[in-house]
Amino acid sequence: MIIISRASRTPRRRQAASALLALGAVLTAGACSVANSGPESSSGGAKSVRIVLPEEPPTLEPCDASLTATGRVTRANITEALTERDPGTGQLQPALSTQWKQDAPTEWTFTLRDDVKFHDGTAFDAKAAAFSIDRAVNSKIDCNVKGYVFGGIELTATAVDDATLKVKTAKPDPILPLRLSFVEIVPTTTTTTGKVREPVGTGPYKIAKWDTGRSLRLERFDGYWGKAPDFPAAEYMWRTEGSIRAAMVNSNEADLAIGLAPEDGAGKSAVQFPNNETSYLRIDAAKPPLDDIRVRQAINYAIDKSGLVASVFAGLGKPAGQLVPAGVTGHSDAIQPWPYDMTQAKKLIAEAKADGVPVDTQITIIGRNGIYPKAAEAMEVVQNSLTEAGLKVKIQMLDVNAWLEYLLRPFVKDAGPTLLQAQHGNQAGDAAFTMGQIYGSKGAQSSYGTSELDDLIDTAEQASDAERQAAFAKALEYQNKSVVRDAVMAHMTGILALSDTVSYKPNAATNDEMRLAEMHPAG
Repeated sequence: MIIISRASRTPRRRQAASALLALGAVLTAGACSVANSGPESSSGGAKSVRIVLPEEPPTLEPCDASLTATGRVTRANITEALTERDPGTGQLQPALSTQWKQDAPTEWTFTLRDDVKFHDGTAFDAKAAAFSIDRAVNSKIDCNVKGYVFGGIELTATAVDDATLKVKTAKPDPILPLRLSFVEIVPTTTTTTGKVREPVGTGPYKIAKWDTGRSLRLERFDGYWGKAPDFPAAEYMWRTEGSIRAAMVNSNEADLAIGLAPEDGAGKSAVQFPNNETSYLRIDAAKPPLDDIRVRQAINYAIDKSGLVASVFAGLGKPAGQLVPAGVTGHSDAIQPWPYDMTQAKKLIAEAKADGVPVDTQITIIGRNGIYPKAAEAMEVVQNSLTEAGLKVKIQMLDVNAWLEYLLRPFVKDAGPTLLQAQHGNQAGDAAFTMGQIYGSKGAQSSYGTSELDDLIDTAEQASDAERQAAFAKALEYQNKSVVRDAVMAHMTGILALSDTVSYKPNAATNDEMRLAEMHPAG
């Protein structure tokens, strides 16, 4: 089988507090206008685009770009991959690789661009590509992409010549080019003994200054191989409160704010978009009382998903029963959202208690501030429902860095039974990017698995076409019926605020990958 994409010199560029009080809070904190916040920059060209985020990126490490808070800044802005997926069509497109072919079931050849340089002036070539793949997948620096994208896949990457890369896998992998769209390419001088905070890449922007806790500035890379983006610089800021972020756009303190709720007051600047995210609770099924499947089933029955979407999410979303949404390979039409049935939830808890399950044990909801709008309020609704069902539940809301300690292996020790507030977006379009890392026994984000589910996932990952779809759907159905490791809540809808001076069309990948090259001065 041969897969060839168009070789092109330029890659596809995909396209409730009052606002016044919120702005006052910003000014009081000393967070006034940032550099180049006027209509034009000092050079007389287009002004810098100013973006306000819910949180500061924990790092810009390229091999952690699959994390939302990192990827929305890094991917396709600072660093680039060999391939990229169009979020509208799902088709794989060329990026730093112009074409690829499968030479054998376990062997692929990639032809690379020969006119690309890194921000430090060194040339991009097959050695850099092989180095980046090996660093992300085979090193011991705990890259998120290793677990999220590759799981236990064994592979080697070798430079044949400057423009030719050979990648071999231990087992057949029909979606290897798609997996490599998550490996950001870095120069061979990048350390392999630890993660980098400020990476060097090939993207249209390079890091100019990171003022920790305040702002991050990127500047246009004049040596970029593709079409130069319109804005000479990008200024990132972060504010926890959505109403403050919206007010900053409405008062010309920012051009774009992401992660908003309807009540945040964005007004005419509000833009809704499908953000490809599914909210859920990861159940720590290895610890009592959560190790009893009746308790996990009760948690699912006790949460009124329709009520949660209607009230807390203001109708922006849809009740969900699985992490793999429609349109992604492996989605199962047979899985529906768990019905709200408090009577059944109470019955299951009572049955478990009668059999000696310690249902009075304290369970902690580990929440994350800003993971989506009204995140804390959503967890309060869940807490009240689970308490009514007969469980003892408390909430601990954390910022992103502390929350990551619970999300990723190795997990926090002696934490007791937990329910982790989480959100998953499968922008790659294949269930392989969900199942292994989240449900596999050794998955990077998995706190529990079974050998039966592992076997189903392994079978699906090696299948192709219709067989792949059916195999992943079977694995999801088994998880939903026989494992019940999650309480899936809703497929989400995003809101951002956009200044009338900037033209930008968000898409399903925007929450994870916000491409600055797709932003233009309006008019």
